Amino acid sequence: MQFQQIIGQTQLKQELIRAINSDKIAHAQLLQGPAGYGGLPLALAFSQYLFCTARQPEDSCGLCAACLKVQQLQHPDLHFVYPVVQSIGKTSDLFLADWRTQIDEAPYFDLFQWTERIDNKLRKPIIGTEESKDIIRKLSLKGYEGGYKVMIIWQPEEMNTDCANKLLKILEEPPARTLFLLVSEDASKLMITIQSRTQLIRVPKIKTEDLSAYLQQAKSQSRTNADAVAAFADGSVLAAMAYLETSEDQDQQREQFIQLMRVCYKKEVLAMMNWADDISGIGKERQKLFIQYALHMMRQSLLTNYMGDVLTKVSDEEAAFLEKFAPFISGNNIREFISTFDAAYYQIDRNANARILFTQLCFQTMRYIHQA
Repeated sequence: MQFQQIIGQTQLKQELIRAINSDKIAHAQLLQGPAGYGGLPLALAFSQYLFCTARQPEDSCGLCAACLKVQQLQHPDLHFVYPVVQSIGKTSDLFLADWRTQIDEAPYFDLFQWTERIDNKLRKPIIGTEESKDIIRKLSLKGYEGGYKVMIIWQPEEMNTDCANKLLKILEEPPARTLFLLVSEDASKLMITIQSRTQLIRVPKIKTEDLSAYLQQAKSQSRTNADAVAAFADGSVLAAMAYLETSEDQDQQREQFIQLMRVCYKKEVLAMMNWADDISGIGKERQKLFIQYALHMMRQSLLTNYMGDVLTKVSDEEAAFLEKFAPFISGNNIREFISTFDAAYYQIDRNANARILFTQLCFQTMRYIHQA
């Protein structure tokens, strides 16, 4: 993968390129940020630029033998580790064909999407003890092509304790010209001793204008719709793709949000209970998407109140709704709304009882909406 294939992240790309060209590469780097921001694509592009034998000032050539090997994920000095379902296989190499297919089809992906690909039972994947032995064995060997050896560890927070402990020494004192790239969504879940041995690189949100431009060019979206989706996605390619892939549900999400606010404003308890029953049956991923949509609409409401339509990024239908709804979101209740909906997202992700959760959400919304 080349840097030019990565959406946005201009400043971070330049910093990574500068590190290679100045020969000031930290031997263990930790790229942290949600999967939709592009940590893994950045690690792949960084590796390709490092191996490239005809580097350009701003990117790898994409044509030399080394570049072609990296693009096909077949470079002998580029290794991968990622969570796997232990009852199917203990090490990443057994899932390499799936890994190559995943990156070829969609290099922006999260742990849930990876789990869907490798296990139809959706059992929890981890990076286990056998993997640490394999890492140490691979990196103890001499590099095939005489340059760097690169070990990309994706989702290192899924390492079990035994695996993490076995890697401490090689992370601190790796063999010569060995580079670790850890790509994490939440570095705080890593052992402190792992964190202390790596250089932290925070992967920021993709700028709204960069994500919008990508949606217009790659997904044939109109500028108005691309801007609205990019604003909703809040810097994440995955959130934008999830929204577009459920395009048939976009009207439904808007109507669910409107109905929630309407019945809560009117304090219609029976209607609130019915709403909670309905949304509890739509499935976990759609529930999470609805929460994201609700948070997006609240942010846009606040912008509408204080800035008019200067900074808002919404569709025409949403703009018509916000004209009447926005006054009900203000500085008096926005913190409570965001905190409550953020907590709901967290609880959904951890398999809370949906009916109870959304019933509680209704009553909290009823209380906050009358605080405006």
